Amino acid sequence: MASDAPAAREARQRLVALYGNVEPAEADVVVALGGDGFMLQTLHRFMDTGIPIYGMNQGTIGFLMNEFREADLPQRLAAASEHFIRPLEMVATDRDGNEHRAPAINEVSIFRQSYQAARLRIMIDGRVRLEELVCDGIMVATPTGSTAYNLSAQGPIIPMDAPLLALTPVSAFRPRRWHGALLSSRQVVEIETLEVEKRPVNAVADHVEVKSVIRIVVRESTTLSAQILFDGDHSWDERIINEQFRF
Repeated sequence: MASDAPAAREARQRLVALYGNVEPAEADVVVALGGDGFMLQTLHRFMDTGIPIYGMNQGTIGFLMNEFREADLPQRLAAASEHFIRPLEMVATDRDGNEHRAPAINEVSIFRQSYQAARLRIMIDGRVRLEELVCDGIMVATPTGSTAYNLSAQGPIIPMDAPLLALTPVSAFRPRRWHGALLSSRQVVEIETLEVEKRPVNAVADHVEVKSVIRIVVRESTTLSAQILFDGDHSWDERIINEQFRF
């Protein structure tokens, strides 16, 4: 499978000519050609199917992708290491009382909807931890998503097999010195919107956006999973280490 980028489409044609192709429902492995965004879409599409995804970079950063090479693809697939991803489950309630549910492989984010900063109350496992957070937004990031938007917001990088979540604010104004928290993946994060009419916020689970939310509950799924393959010579753990020593 390939993204809409011309380079990815051309690479797909060459690989199909070399190795053949089948319909996704018949596949043992899906080879995804594109960038991290396309990889994320593919992981969502094949979530809970048991079909692993092997990405090859035809985008820009390609943190979730392996290096693109045409040669020896069957051998690379056979030798690749498999990682299981547990997505987050978001339940967002809008101001009309409607509940919206969506999984998130990278993160669940909350953003201010207007020119005014958001005012949020943060609860962990039902206990209030921050009575008021004034900020542009906040996110709950998985290990997979810790190197994406979470990292750009100065959040921590988390190894893929670590049972942790990152709770990271975006431009926190008050409390000014609060930089977020590391949470157990078993903990449930609940965020309430204060001043709903005056300071509306949106919630986003990867590519799914819900407008004007008043309450968001985020927990790690106990049922859904996705599978991703990495070359042994450029494993996820190695990428995590490299990212933390990059200047």
